[in-house]
Amino acid sequence: MIGRIMMLCTLLCMAHVISFAQTRPDQQKLSNLRRNWYPLKSDTLQLDSLSIIPNTLALPGFPDSTYAIDFINARLTWRQRPPVDSVLVRYRVFSSRLNATVKRMDFDSVMNNFMGQTYTPEFNNRNDDRFFDFGNINYSGSFGRGISFGNSQDAVVSSNLNLQLNGFLADSIEIVAAITDNNIPIQPDGTTQQLNEFDRIFLQFKKRTWQLSLGDIDIRQNQSYFLTFYKRLQGIAFETQNDIGEHVKNSALVSGSIAKGKFTRNIIDAQEGNQGPYRLIGANNEFFFVVLANTERVWMDGELLQRGEDQDYVINYNTAEIAFTPRRMVTKDKRIQVEFEYSDRNYLNANLYAYNETKFGDKLKLKIGAFNNSDAKNSPINQTLDNPQKRFLDTIGDNINRAFYPVAPMDTFSTGKILYQRIDTVYDNGASRDSIYVFSTNPDSAIYNLSFLEVGQGFGNYAPDLNGANGKVYRWIAPVNGVRQGNYEPAVFLVTPKKQQVVTVGIDYAITKTTEISTEGAMSTYDVNTFSSRDKTNDRGYAGKVSLKNTLNVGDRSKGKKLVTNLGYEYTDALFKPLERLRNIEFTRDWGLPLRADPADEKIAIAGVQLEDAKANVLRYQLTTYNRSDGFNGIRNTVMQLQDVGGWKFNNVVNLSNINSIENKGYFFRPTLNVAKSFKKLRNYQVNLGYAIEHNEIHNKISDSITPQSFSFDVFSAGIKSSDEKMNRWGITYFTREDSYPVGKDLVRSDRSQNVTVSTELMKNERHQFRFNGTYRNLKVINQVLPTIKADNSLLGRAEYQVNEWNGLVSGNVLYEVGAGQEQKRDFAFLEVPAGQGEYTWIDYDSNGVQSLNEFEIALFQDQAKYIRIFTPTNQFVKANYNTFNYSIALNPRSVIDVTKAKSLSKFISKINLQSALQINKKEEAKGLVQFNPFKSPLNDTSLIVLNSTFINTFSFNRYSSKWGIDVNNAK
Repeated sequence: MIGRIMMLCTLLCMAHVISFAQTRPDQQKLSNLRRNWYPLKSDTLQLDSLSIIPNTLALPGFPDSTYAIDFINARLTWRQRPPVDSVLVRYRVFSSRLNATVKRMDFDSVMNNFMGQTYTPEFNNRNDDRFFDFGNINYSGSFGRGISFGNSQDAVVSSNLNLQLNGFLADSIEIVAAITDNNIPIQPDGTTQQLNEFDRIFLQFKKRTWQLSLGDIDIRQNQSYFLTFYKRLQGIAFETQNDIGEHVKNSALVSGSIAKGKFTRNIIDAQEGNQGPYRLIGANNEFFFVVLANTERVWMDGELLQRGEDQDYVINYNTAEIAFTPRRMVTKDKRIQVEFEYSDRNYLNANLYAYNETKFGDKLKLKIGAFNNSDAKNSPINQTLDNPQKRFLDTIGDNINRAFYPVAPMDTFSTGKILYQRIDTVYDNGASRDSIYVFSTNPDSAIYNLSFLEVGQGFGNYAPDLNGANGKVYRWIAPVNGVRQGNYEPAVFLVTPKKQQVVTVGIDYAITKTTEISTEGAMSTYDVNTFSSRDKTNDRGYAGKVSLKNTLNVGDRSKGKKLVTNLGYEYTDALFKPLERLRNIEFTRDWGLPLRADPADEKIAIAGVQLEDAKANVLRYQLTTYNRSDGFNGIRNTVMQLQDVGGWKFNNVVNLSNINSIENKGYFFRPTLNVAKSFKKLRNYQVNLGYAIEHNEIHNKISDSITPQSFSFDVFSAGIKSSDEKMNRWGITYFTREDSYPVGKDLVRSDRSQNVTVSTELMKNERHQFRFNGTYRNLKVINQVLPTIKADNSLLGRAEYQVNEWNGLVSGNVLYEVGAGQEQKRDFAFLEVPAGQGEYTWIDYDSNGVQSLNEFEIALFQDQAKYIRIFTPTNQFVKANYNTFNYSIALNPRSVIDVTKAKSLSKFISKINLQSALQINKKEEAKGLVQFNPFKSPLNDTSLIVLNSTFINTFSFNRYSSKWGIDVNNAK
């Protein structure tokens, strides 16, 4: 609701500005255009004190994906901070700040100027429709209680609360509160950019120099290099800002809270032509958990993506699955990484954080921060530990990956249970002997009710046995030469309590007006198992960073030329454990290393020089050295050019890294060249050309053979698009890519792909709007270097149409989407329920008293319906083509009939409202290109995986009346 009000205010202000400029051009002397340079001292830039007009901001040389804009507060936040010291920003502003607090006088000044209690007249007959009177506090919201019942279910009571408060307490303490509660224990839908959460309590008190927040709070800190994080917490946070002296300012933040979840990072193995969904995995290899809403950050090829069905990806927070939209085709070449927090309630987890920053004029800044996160080992929540299990955790020390505790609980025999018996067996030709569990239906020996846990291939002795039993059965596999052949064990994974602490101290000092130095040191403590007293010598790590920067004006000051030089050195201990990732998401890959490299002592030295001017032209050279304690040494030379020459915009970066380690040596060459030109005589059509190479060639020093991590590819791209300033836009992009992989001593060409993307947005007509985005990809195999790569054709498409005709008489939308993804495999079993409440019956065809899956049939009589079929998700997926078609249309005569002047027949027609909606979601086994017809779906088609179809028609009469109305629904 707030967002809609702000948007309405924005539109009204824009209309005012436009009308003022058109009607009084002779008196419009002042311009609202801003053009300023801003230094990059942090990830957030405060651009102006006024609100920015949407779609007027421009950063020459920087794509929109690298930053986010808060137009109301005139604030820019970098998603990917550029390697420059300042940027040029152009924008237009409103005449005021849209969310500014407007008051005739300060509330404190009025209250404090009276000697006694001020006289306030009371009116007994005042017109106030508020149910409660909270004085200076305004409130709004709703509270609801509901009950539902049916002929096949018990009565269910539901409740919800939505309350907002704002106003003042006492003399001048401002209070803001937002409380939402819903008894549905799920996360919001992750298909939009903005999320509406179901359960949230937020309470905030403010007064001049301090602010107190309680309840569900979000803390994002980026003032410190080694202590940067974003946490969603439940607790309390106190902030204060004070002027200690004339030139001394101090700000502090202290918070204490209970953590909602745990941070982790996933690297997704992308598949050719597979949009997902891809399953996320927890830090302890959990498969089933809930992702905390709005904590995820998704990168593809180093670019931060945006959430939303009309953006880059969608995420199901409740099943921890992520899928990509047609705007982002997923191929074998894509590098996908996801960082997120997920619900982890194994122990009561507490967070303590404190940060203090003191500024001594413009010369010195002192920063101190401390963070503590610890599990209360004696307060488990989701797991209950007995004394033998605690002693077991004490014995494993820091080897928490071995925390598989064997369990074999006994149970009574029943035909509906999967039970095992324990026997002794001999293997390796009688050399080895062990006790194992085997599935049994013998009432005398089948006494063990086991739960099997996936431990990884080669680490277990059991594997699934598809024997048709009513439930999942596992069988023992004999080891071969002492090597286990299975991937399951009858065990439970015990999660260890952990403790992490980070302390940082930083100093920023301006040596002169043009030279400044920044230093920071950090210490971390990370104990992965507080139950154990072993392996404590490797818990503490250290890190430090120092940087020196100098900025000089060169030549004529009016041209704004600056020479920027910088030096930097960074050291991180292999044992140093930051809260979140320190560097660029693809930092290790930039040096030819895997995306997830093993920890090591790291030393990074940087020296750079940059020449820039007021037109955002930049020429930069940087030398970087990277040394690791595992023997890796690298030197990288970087040249960057951002330049506008006669309207031709060049964006070029060339990297050359020389790599040397104990066993290998080689180089990594990465030039990326881009040029763009807008032709004013051709309606501002923009042409883009690009060429990029990534050649990572690493050889073994002894055999001279090329290493498996070597690779090479080159990409050529070309595109043309219309002006971004127009309401009707279109664009066409083509690129081809050729990959090479290591074979022997050389890199051999393997495959070539050709890709075409067409997009259009027709938004000029407010009554009819259309969006389309489609991508076609052809993959051709040149040499069968890798057996997993096969020739393929992929197609993605999404079309949207919205209509609002005759002043709202007819409104609706249509969505059509095709593509390829995957569908999760599911196991099913039959569960016994009271007679008459099920759907299936069991017929023991072989008379052995054992329930098998093929012995359950749909019950013909109600008293025989004693079983229901339940599905359990697996960690296996099958590739599938999908097809989606949705439409919704509404007929509302009231929008064109003036009820105050209409006659009886017109009034009757105005009370009628018709709505119709159809949703078809179809998935079938991937066989060639996608199927375009969403209505062609015979149920006997063996390739059909999922078919969901919903057709709803609604007739409403007098629906806008607050007294009575009739709704008639027909659903199929």
